[in-house]
Amino acid sequence: MEYIILKEPLSYNGSQLRSLFAFRNFGQMGDSVTVFRGACSVQQDEMVDLEDVRAKDWIFSEDMLHFIIEHFEMDLEKTIIRQRLLIASIKEELEKIGIKSVHRNGDDLFEGKNKLSVSISTLSPVSSLIHCGLNVSSQNTPVPTVSLGDLGVRNVLEFGEAVARRYCDEVKSIRLARCKVRGVN
Repeated sequence: MEYIILKEPLSYNGSQLRSLFAFRNFGQMGDSVTVFRGACSVQQDEMVDLEDVRAKDWIFSEDMLHFIIEHFEMDLEKTIIRQRLLIASIKEELEKIGIKSVHRNGDDLFEGKNKLSVSISTLSPVSSLIHCGLNVSSQNTPVPTVSLGDLGVRNVLEFGEAVARRYCDEVKSIRLARCKVRGVN
Protein backbone atom coordinates (compact mmCIF):
# COMPACT_ATOMS: atom_id res chain seq x y z
CA MET A 1 0.00 0.00 0.00
CA GLU A 2 1.44 3.34 -1.09
CA TYR A 3 0.46 6.95 -0.54
CA ILE A 4 1.01 10.10 -2.55
CA ILE A 5 0.85 13.70 -1.37
CA LEU A 6 -0.25 16.27 -3.93
CA LYS A 7 1.47 19.60 -3.41
CA GLU A 8 -0.82 21.54 -5.74
CA PRO A 9 -4.40 22.30 -4.60
CA LEU A 10 -7.15 20.16 -6.07
CA SER A 11 -10.85 20.85 -5.54
CA TYR A 12 -13.09 17.90 -4.68
CA ASN A 13 -16.59 17.65 -6.16
CA GLY A 14 -17.30 13.94 -5.75
CA SER A 15 -16.29 12.96 -9.28
CA GLN A 16 -12.82 12.05 -7.95
CA LEU A 17 -14.31 9.13 -6.03
CA ARG A 18 -13.85 6.78 -9.00
CA SER A 19 -11.88 3.63 -9.66
CA LEU A 20 -8.24 4.11 -10.64
CA PHE A 21 -8.22 7.79 -9.62
CA ALA A 22 -4.60 7.65 -8.39
CA PHE A 23 -3.39 5.64 -11.38
CA ARG A 24 -5.18 7.66 -14.07
CA ASN A 25 -4.12 11.03 -12.68
CA PHE A 26 -0.79 10.42 -10.92
CA GLY A 27 0.53 7.05 -12.10
CA GLN A 28 0.07 5.39 -8.68
CA MET A 29 -1.00 1.80 -9.41
CA GLY A 30 -2.48 -0.54 -6.82
CA ASP A 31 -3.89 0.01 -3.36
CA SER A 32 -3.27 3.65 -2.51
CA VAL A 33 -4.00 6.73 -0.45
CA THR A 34 -4.06 10.06 -2.28
CA VAL A 35 -3.77 13.11 -0.01
CA PHE A 36 -4.52 16.62 -1.23
CA ARG A 37 -5.85 19.97 -0.12
CA GLY A 38 -8.56 22.01 -1.77
CA ALA A 39 -12.11 23.26 -1.72
CA CYS A 40 -15.00 20.82 -1.47
CA SER A 41 -18.40 21.18 -3.08
CA VAL A 42 -20.42 18.00 -3.62
CA GLN A 43 -23.84 18.54 -5.13
CA GLN A 44 -26.71 16.06 -5.08
CA ASP A 45 -25.87 14.40 -8.41
CA GLU A 46 -22.42 13.37 -7.12
CA MET A 47 -23.56 12.35 -3.62
CA VAL A 48 -22.90 8.71 -2.75
CA ASP A 49 -24.71 8.73 0.60
CA LEU A 50 -28.40 8.32 -0.29
CA GLU A 51 -29.45 9.32 3.22
CA ASP A 52 -27.89 12.73 2.52
CA VAL A 53 -29.56 12.83 -0.90
CA ARG A 54 -32.98 12.12 0.64
CA ALA A 55 -32.36 14.86 3.21
CA LYS A 56 -31.34 17.23 0.38
CA ASP A 57 -27.99 17.84 2.10
CA TRP A 58 -24.85 18.87 0.31
CA ILE A 59 -21.20 19.06 1.29
CA PHE A 60 -19.26 22.30 1.14
CA SER A 61 -16.03 23.63 2.58
CA GLU A 62 -13.83 26.44 1.33
CA ASP A 63 -10.75 24.38 2.21
CA MET A 64 -10.35 20.72 3.15
CA LEU A 65 -7.65 18.10 3.56
CA HIS A 66 -8.79 15.16 1.41
CA PHE A 67 -7.97 11.45 1.49
CA ILE A 68 -9.03 9.15 -1.34
CA ILE A 69 -8.27 5.51 -0.60
CA GLU A 70 -8.59 2.67 -3.07
CA HIS A 71 -8.28 -1.04 -2.33
CA PHE A 72 -8.62 -3.60 -5.08
CA GLU A 73 -11.14 -5.76 -3.24
CA MET A 74 -14.91 -5.79 -3.47
CA ASP A 75 -16.12 -6.12 0.12
CA LEU A 76 -18.18 -3.11 1.24
CA GLU A 77 -18.31 -4.15 4.88
CA LYS A 78 -14.50 -4.48 4.98
CA THR A 79 -14.26 -1.08 3.30
CA ILE A 80 -16.47 0.51 5.97
CA ILE A 81 -14.25 -1.06 8.63
CA ARG A 82 -11.20 0.39 6.84
CA GLN A 83 -12.97 3.76 6.69
CA ARG A 84 -13.33 3.65 10.47
CA LEU A 85 -9.67 2.62 10.75
CA LEU A 86 -8.81 5.77 8.77
CA ILE A 87 -10.94 7.90 11.10
CA ALA A 88 -9.28 6.28 14.14
CA SER A 89 -5.87 6.95 12.55
CA ILE A 90 -6.75 10.62 12.12
CA LYS A 91 -7.88 10.84 15.75
CA GLU A 92 -4.65 9.15 16.91
CA GLU A 93 -2.53 11.59 14.88
CA LEU A 94 -4.44 14.51 16.42
CA GLU A 95 -3.82 13.06 19.90
CA LYS A 96 -0.14 12.57 19.05
CA ILE A 97 0.20 16.33 18.48
CA GLY A 98 -1.69 17.14 21.69
CA ILE A 99 -5.27 17.58 20.45
CA LYS A 100 -7.43 15.56 22.84
CA SER A 101 -10.79 17.34 22.35
CA VAL A 102 -11.88 15.45 19.23
CA HIS A 103 -14.16 12.42 19.52
CA ARG A 104 -15.26 9.82 16.97
CA ASN A 105 -18.87 8.95 16.29
CA GLY A 106 -19.06 6.17 13.70
CA ASP A 107 -17.22 7.37 10.60
CA ASP A 108 -16.96 11.04 11.60
CA LEU A 109 -14.93 13.22 13.95
CA PHE A 110 -16.34 16.03 16.11
CA GLU A 111 -15.27 18.59 18.65
CA GLY A 112 -18.35 18.94 20.79
CA LYS A 113 -21.20 19.15 18.27
CA ASN A 114 -19.02 20.70 15.58
CA LYS A 115 -18.09 18.39 12.73
CA LEU A 116 -14.46 18.07 11.61
CA SER A 117 -14.89 15.44 8.90
CA VAL A 118 -16.98 14.12 6.06
CA SER A 119 -16.50 10.52 5.04
CA ILE A 120 -17.99 7.89 2.74
CA SER A 121 -17.21 4.38 1.49
CA THR A 122 -18.43 2.78 -1.71
CA LEU A 123 -17.59 0.23 -4.39
CA SER A 124 -16.56 0.73 -7.99
CA PRO A 125 -16.65 -1.97 -10.67
CA VAL A 126 -13.06 -2.99 -9.78
CA SER A 127 -12.30 -1.68 -6.29
CA SER A 128 -13.49 -0.29 -2.99
CA LEU A 129 -13.16 3.43 -2.32
CA ILE A 130 -13.08 5.77 0.67
CA HIS A 131 -13.18 9.54 0.70
CA CYS A 132 -12.56 11.53 3.84
CA GLY A 133 -12.32 15.30 4.05
CA LEU A 134 -11.18 17.29 7.09
CA ASN A 135 -12.16 20.93 7.31
CA VAL A 136 -9.17 23.25 7.05
CA SER A 137 -11.61 26.17 7.12
CA SER A 138 -14.89 26.23 9.01
CA GLN A 139 -16.18 29.31 7.16
CA ASN A 140 -19.50 29.11 5.26
CA THR A 141 -20.10 25.40 5.89
CA PRO A 142 -23.74 24.20 5.76
CA VAL A 143 -23.51 22.64 9.26
CA PRO A 144 -21.63 23.68 12.43
CA THR A 145 -18.00 22.68 11.91
CA VAL A 146 -14.56 22.86 13.45
CA SER A 147 -11.41 23.01 11.35
CA LEU A 148 -7.85 21.78 11.61
CA GLY A 149 -6.90 25.45 11.82
CA ASP A 150 -9.25 25.95 14.79
CA LEU A 151 -7.54 22.99 16.45
CA GLY A 152 -4.07 24.46 15.85
CA VAL A 153 -2.89 22.23 13.00
CA ARG A 154 -0.75 24.53 10.87
CA ASN A 155 1.09 22.27 8.41
CA VAL A 156 -1.94 20.54 6.92
CA LEU A 157 -0.21 18.45 4.24
CA GLU A 158 2.40 17.27 6.73
CA PHE A 159 -0.43 16.17 9.02
CA GLY A 160 -2.10 14.43 6.06
CA GLU A 161 1.10 12.57 5.28
CA ALA A 162 1.37 11.40 8.89
CA VAL A 163 -2.20 10.07 8.69
CA ALA A 164 -1.54 8.33 5.35
CA ARG A 165 1.65 6.74 6.72
CA ARG A 166 -0.20 5.52 9.84
CA TYR A 167 -3.04 4.07 7.74
CA CYS A 168 -0.66 2.30 5.34
CA ASP A 169 1.32 0.90 8.28
CA GLU A 170 -1.92 -0.42 9.83
CA VAL A 171 -2.94 -2.12 6.59
CA LYS A 172 0.51 -3.68 6.23
CA SER A 173 0.43 -4.84 9.85
CA ILE A 174 -3.01 -6.42 9.35
CA ARG A 175 -1.81 -8.23 6.23
CA LEU A 176 1.29 -9.54 8.04
CA ALA A 177 -0.80 -10.62 11.04
CA ARG A 178 -2.70 -12.98 8.71
CA CYS A 179 0.57 -14.71 7.84
CA LYS A 180 1.74 -15.64 11.33
CA VAL A 181 -1.10 -17.78 12.64
CA ARG A 182 -1.87 -21.41 12.04
CA GLY A 183 -5.33 -22.71 11.37
CA VAL A 184 -7.21 -24.67 14.03
CA ASN A 185 -9.53 -27.61 13.67
